[in-house]
Amino acid sequence: MIKETINGHELIFKSHPSLFSPKHIDKGTLHMLSFVNFEKNFKVLDLGCGYGVVGIFAAKYCDPSKVFLVDINKDALSILQTNIYLNNVKGVNVILSNAYENLNEKDFDIILSNPPYHTDFSVAKTFIEKGFNRLRIGGRFFMVTKRSNWYKNKFVSIFGGVKIHSIDGYYVFEAEKRGEKYAKSRNN
Repeated sequence: MIKETINGHELIFKSHPSLFSPKHIDKGTLHMLSFVNFEKNFKVLDLGCGYGVVGIFAAKYCDPSKVFLVDINKDALSILQTNIYLNNVKGVNVILSNAYENLNEKDFDIILSNPPYHTDFSVAKTFIEKGFNRLRIGGRFFMVTKRSNWYKNKFVSIFGGVKIHSIDGYYVFEAEKRGEKYAKSRNN
């Protein structure tokens, strides 16, 4: 079991060696969460949720029925169900999906992701491009990685700008949706 206090909330997580960061909560995830301000009425998406750290933390601030946790890994979602119970956040929405394929929701206030960034950029590209379309105007996308340039360029091309918070070798990207079209489309 992983026990962690995040912003005053004592959380407990079951994990498994086959999942990302199985023995402790990833530092990048903790850094990303330190830059997010949740409000009770926010609609939140934890994209690539794994065993549920981000979404469960969000559900401590937001109405759990407005928190969506999505992952492609059935084993992760099985363990997530236990973590939902352990952290008393019943009512969150758990969806088995390859990125947004099985997610019908949109108008999110916040999308958060710690994508697999030790591979090619195809997963992050899909997360960012399709995520833009799932945010409401004024909604924000947070992503944490250990690489900077490609992600910065991708966020700027889609959102028109991005704040980059650099901490302990991680980059937390924060982008706000300001219009209905990708920035590169608006500039043409």
